[in-house]
Amino acid sequence: MTMETVVAKAAGGTEDGLKALASYLAFAPISCDPEFAPKLRALADKLVTDLSGAGFSRARILSVEGAHPSVAAEWMNAGPHAPTVLIYGHFDVQPVKGEVWNTPPHELVRKGERVYGRGSADDMGGWLSHLVALRAYLETTKSIPCNIKLLLEGEEEIGSPNLERIMDAFPDAFEADAMVLTDCENPSVEIPGLTISLRGLLELEVSITTATSDVHSGLWGNIAPDPATLLVRALSRVIDDDGRLSVARQTIDPTWLKDSKNVPLDRDTIKLGAHLADGVEPLDDRGLTPAAWGWRQPAITVLSTTFPPPGSEKNAIRKSASAKLSVRIAPGQTAEPLKQEIENAMKRDLPKGVELVVKDLRGSSSSWNYTPMGPAFEAADRAYEKVWGKKLLRIGVGGSIPFVALFGKRFSSLPLILNGVIDPETTAHGPNESMHVGIFEKTIRTNVYLYDELAKALRKA
Repeated sequence: MTMETVVAKAAGGTEDGLKALASYLAFAPISCDPEFAPKLRALADKLVTDLSGAGFSRARILSVEGAHPSVAAEWMNAGPHAPTVLIYGHFDVQPVKGEVWNTPPHELVRKGERVYGRGSADDMGGWLSHLVALRAYLETTKSIPCNIKLLLEGEEEIGSPNLERIMDAFPDAFEADAMVLTDCENPSVEIPGLTISLRGLLELEVSITTATSDVHSGLWGNIAPDPATLLVRALSRVIDDDGRLSVARQTIDPTWLKDSKNVPLDRDTIKLGAHLADGVEPLDDRGLTPAAWGWRQPAITVLSTTFPPPGSEKNAIRKSASAKLSVRIAPGQTAEPLKQEIENAMKRDLPKGVELVVKDLRGSSSSWNYTPMGPAFEAADRAYEKVWGKKLLRIGVGGSIPFVALFGKRFSSLPLILNGVIDPETTAHGPNESMHVGIFEKTIRTNVYLYDELAKALRKA
């Protein structure tokens, strides 16, 4: 039986993979809403049944108190000299409430080369690409070149708050020689990506109180301080003319900056991926590159304010104002020094006696910076070259993925291969999330070669 036979079988399983994807999306496993907890449990039960039926052993639910379920399974028949590869993915999804979708969000709808549905690419398509490839091996050769462990988490979209507890409670489910984490993206539908850096996340609340009650703006305007305008001014102290965070910027390595020009984040790609309105242009590069701004510099977003909403207007100076901010931590930065720089800048030159308070909200997530070295990454490059015609492009992700930092901390001695089926048009976490079918099919075929290459590269004496 040749590799080409297994690859052909895997490619032929693409449509069955999409059917399975449709059935899983229909559960609407939204982890942030307690009302959907039964749906997550029902999907976890189905995954256990499906993995057992596909030929995996010890398919089981991993439970810790107060957490949504995770699912584990394995195939350990490659023998003691073969490496064990852990494949991680997550089956929970983001909420859709308040979003405007062009298709039913929990149904898989195909339009041209893309399939639409919440969770299609983030992250069910990612780990399903492995299941299709693994089934192709088992159905054609009755074996897989390496030992396999599967770990499907049910809480990634709420920050993996219990993943470390699961690691502590079920250490054998994570014992491996290499790990493939399937929740990342590709720079384009033609260029595969290997994620080697992530920004962290820090959420802050900034508040200013100047009085014990609202007062008449005509009587006291220009005499008493207005917390709303002071808050706007404080925010402006940490924002440049482009709207970017102006403090705590990082020095970019010149070699890295030069290489980042090869990342296909051109004007049209940015406009399409960011859904910019007609006539709106991407921000000026200002001597860097889009990749440097998006992956290697801190960023700030206003999540909400207490400014009065439409319909509640009155001619009054409000007694207080506040804003919640999301701050992305650049690789190499840590949360507390970044917070301090922002706080110091905001507090500069406030009117006498006015106090600005900055407090942390929920727990921050660390940034992550990684140097991929060794035979596992050479093996991954060979696998991708055989299907995509290109090695994996080393990329960063501007978002924050807490489980990656946790894996990096707990398993720092192991090769961590971060890839997936997301591309710039996926719109993960937004309306009309989609997956490119061509990426899904190519990733399935690549995975067939990946197991073989890892088995040879990491074989034990």
